Amino acid sequence: MARTVIVGCGYVGLELGRRLRDAGHEVAGVRRSESGLDAVADAGIDPVRADATDPDSLDALPDADWVVFAASSGGRGADAAREVYVDGLWNVIDEYGDRASSPDRLVYTSSTGVYGDHDGDFVDESTPIEPTTEKTEVLAEAERIAREETAEVGIDGTVARFAGLYGPDRYRLDRYIEGPVTEGYLNMVHRDDAAGAVAFLLDAGRARGDVVLVADDEPADKWAFADWLAEQCGVAEPPKRTIEERLAESDLSDAARRRLRTSKRCDNGRLRELGYEFAYPTFREGYRDAIEAFRAGADASEI
Repeated sequence: MARTVIVGCGYVGLELGRRLRDAGHEVAGVRRSESGLDAVADAGIDPVRADATDPDSLDALPDADWVVFAASSGGRGADAAREVYVDGLWNVIDEYGDRASSPDRLVYTSSTGVYGDHDGDFVDESTPIEPTTEKTEVLAEAERIAREETAEVGIDGTVARFAGLYGPDRYRLDRYIEGPVTEGYLNMVHRDDAAGAVAFLLDAGRARGDVVLVADDEPADKWAFADWLAEQCGVAEPPKRTIEERLAESDLSDAARRRLRTSKRCDNGRLRELGYEFAYPTFREGYRDAIEAFRAGADASEI
């Protein structure tokens, strides 16, 4: 049994906590809000109130064998991201590094946004990262901290670099079946496989001091994916637009424009080689529940 602390026990963290608990591990989920702590308790995980950005609160963190840093900046800008992903991660490493018994492992959940633009080519763990926005530059710095600064205090750090998350309450079905759908590639991973991959890396003792790209088997062409989804849902194919047509519209921020200009396909070969088996190897399996819910009458925006 490993004592596990999940800092930022939210969308992926709750599922990870359930899996580790069911595997016989002791799990604590860290949140700072009352509603967040209620969600942790409802998942059958020990709730702990603390805030990674407040060092004085971190003495509440239980001792741990494994720490997962899955905190979110809530979709805000680069300054908020730095406060959580860089300063908050530093604070957690500092807290555990000063203890008489420090964790064996720390997994930091990052994003494939750090890759930047590769003109639609495949990327993997050996591909140099080229963040294109202030926020993804922050994520790249956090990755360095997770691997290098953990080693300084005797913790083996791992970066789990997530593709776009989807799953229960985050299928965004209306976006794709109603459109308009902008061309490009989708790199995705179902929430259950994001959590499953982290649980696997911890349980199997894999990828110490390393980066692992967590994406499913098939990067999807957005237009082809949207048409497949429409056909499965029994609705008309959605309207489409090119990247240039979208860039010509006036409602885009500079960051959104940079994201539109980045294109890549993620290769999950390393995770497969390590031995992880996907519950949802492609979107076809992963969207089945959403399609069935829609056909049963659920609102596409609420699935």
